[in-house]
Amino acid sequence: MAERFGAGPEAGPEVVAGGQVHAGSGWPAARTGASLLAVTGALFLLYPVLRPYSDESTLAGARAMSGPGWLVSHLLAVAGFVLLALSLLALYRLLQGGPGERQALRAVAATWTGAGLTLPYYGAEVFGLHAISLRALREQDPALLELAETMRMGPVPAAMFAAGLALLAGGTVLAALAVGRSAALPRGSGAVLAVAFVLFLPQFFTAPPVRMAHGALVALGCGRLAVALWRSARR
Repeated sequence: MAERFGAGPEAGPEVVAGGQVHAGSGWPAARTGASLLAVTGALFLLYPVLRPYSDESTLAGARAMSGPGWLVSHLLAVAGFVLLALSLLALYRLLQGGPGERQALRAVAATWTGAGLTLPYYGAEVFGLHAISLRALREQDPALLELAETMRMGPVPAAMFAAGLALLAGGTVLAALAVGRSAALPRGSGAVLAVAFVLFLPQFFTAPPVRMAHGALVALGCGRLAVALWRSARR
C-alpha cells in the first residue's frame, strides 16, 4: 500500500513499496520551482553581462552609472533575488513531509531574510547612484561621486549587504542539504547553486570577466536544479 507524505497532491512525493519515490504528472510545486529557477538563472547571467564597467570615481564612471544599462542590469539582479526566494519556497513545498523538510524550511527562512537585507542595498545602487551620477555629469564635478562610495561603504548598508548575502549563501547550502537528504531529487543537484551563492560576495572584488563567469555559474546552478525538479514532476 502506498504511503503519502503530506496531505495533498502538492504536499510531497508518493512513496511506494521498495522506498521508491514517484511524483504525479501534475506536481505543481516541482514545475513551479523549475520555472522560477530557470528564470532566476537567466537574470543572474544577464546582470553582470549588461552591467557597464568603468572607473566609478570619474565622469566616465558617472556616464556608465547614469545610463540605461546600469538601471536594467541591477533591476535584473533585484528580480533574481526575489525569484530565488520564491523558487526555494516551491522546493520546500515539494519536500514537505519528507526527510529534507527541516532543512528546506530553514533554507526558505534564510533566503527570504537574506533577500530582504540585500535588496535595500541594490535599491541604493540602482536609483541612488544613478541620481548622483546624473548630478555629477550635469555639474561636470567628479567629486560628487564620493557620495557613491559613502552610500556603498557606510557601516549600516555594508553590514546589511554582507549579512544578506551570507544568509542567501546559507539558504542555498541548506537547500542543497535538503535535496541531498530527500529521495525525490538527485542528491547533488543543488550543490552548484550553493557554491555559486557562497561565492557571491567575493566575486564583487574581482575583474569583470570573473564576475561574468560567476553569473554563468549561478545560471548553471539554477539550471541544474531546475532540470532535476522538472524531471521529478514527470516521473
